[in-house]
This record gives sequence, structure tokens and C-alpha cells, in this order.
Amino acid sequence: MKIRTASLLAVSALATFMLGAQEPVKGVKDPESLFKSSDAKLNKNKQAALHISRELLQCGQWDKAAEWLTPAYHQHNPNAQTGRDAVVYFFTKVLKQPRTDSCPVLTGEYVAVIAEGDYVTVLTPRTHKDPRDPSKTYYTTWFDTWRFVDGKADEHWDNALIDAPAPAPAK
Repeated sequence: MKIRTASLLAVSALATFMLGAQEPVKGVKDPESLFKSSDAKLNKNKQAALHISRELLQCGQWDKAAEWLTPAYHQHNPNAQTGRDAVVYFFTKVLKQPRTDSCPVLTGEYVAVIAEGDYVTVLTPRTHKDPRDPSKTYYTTWFDTWRFVDGKADEHWDNALIDAPAPAPAK
């Protein structure tokens, strides 16, 4: 019994140590370089993902959404409805994302951009409060994956959980 208790305590202490010693997720120095490929199709899709990341998501220039998203824009994030108009509504009316006119470069951290066929996945670092101990934080990686049709995103996936008010239907 003493060995079992000692073993459980050792495993618990090791797990606690490992959780506290998590390595932060870090972005690269030149994130825009990740959005390039020597393959023409992959480069076109990566460049569209760059515009979505920089103009729409970073700078709130949702008036440019038609340049980068199809009207159908199939949405798999539970916080926004499907369709380009619904996504624009979500970011501009529900989240009230402010618009920044000048948006020359990506300013956030980016870990990787992976393209295969019609798909591009963008990985970015995230830091969250530890729900077990709000005085601590933990690190994880967010992803956005888009499926492109003729240079425009037609479908989107991410790892979002329900965390916002239900969006109103787009008009």
C-alpha cells in the first residue's frame, strides 16, 4: 500500500511539474514568408489566405470580403452562420471588430502555413488562462483551415468553441 501511495504521489508530482513547464508556442520572425509556395496553385491559395488573415481578420476590412470569400462560404465555426454575408455580420455586428485602414503587414504571430490541393491551414499561437488556476496561463495552437475555389475561400474550419452570443441571421 505504501509503494502504491508513493507511486501515485510521484506520478502526480511529475504531471504537475510537466503542466507547469509547458513550452510556449512561438511564431516565426517573418510570417508573410509562410504564405508563399513555388507551386502556382498552392501559392495562389496561400496568398488568398494571407489576404484573409491580414485584411479581414487582422484589420477588419470586411468591405473586401467579396474579394476573398465566395458567397456560399461554408462555415464550420459554431459562432458564425454559413455564408459570406453572415460571416461579415458576425465580425462587424456581433464582435464589433474595428476597421483599420492601413494594413501593410501581418502583425500577429504565425507558426506555420500548410497548403495541400485546395486547402490551406494557418497555425497561430494562443495563450489562455488555466481553468484550474486562473493565476496561470497555458499555451496552445489555433488553426484556421480554408478550402479554396478559384482563389476564394469557400469553406472554413477552426477549433472554436461556442463563446459568443448567437449571431442574427444575415440579411
